[in-house]
Amino acid sequence: MPTDQELYDQLALYTLELRDPAFLHQNIVDAFTAQHAGADTKPIAIVFALIGLYLHLEKNFTGRQVQLAHMRMARQHKHWNAPPFPTEAASVGVAHVIALPPGPQRDAMIRTWCESVWRTWQPSRAFIAAIAREQLGVTD
Repeated sequence: MPTDQELYDQLALYTLELRDPAFLHQNIVDAFTAQHAGADTKPIAIVFALIGLYLHLEKNFTGRQVQLAHMRMARQHKHWNAPPFPTEAASVGVAHVIALPPGPQRDAMIRTWCESVWRTWQPSRAFIAAIAREQLGVTD
């Protein structure tokens, strides 16, 4: 049975080959990073993943727009503090996404995965929204 990392690698190949203007690949990077965050994950990776999910799901940013926001934040060379880890696991994971055939069904499941992961981080929503406001000028 493949690991989540192996499934993610397969999915990453799929999303990168799409070469879509919306850059769906960014959404899987953020969902996977946020879902698999642990004590050894760098705080910047967690914060950026959560900012990506917040911007995509709540502010309707495309993956490309999220990528540009990440680049803008990275230029600030700030020390990032990660919020507390979720107490519950997401109900959707990379295995659910890769199980679907390539195309619209899989692409829609990527959003469902992002939503599932973002729900687990809701106790940190205000923290993430504040960072988006301060760093990117995104209003809540």
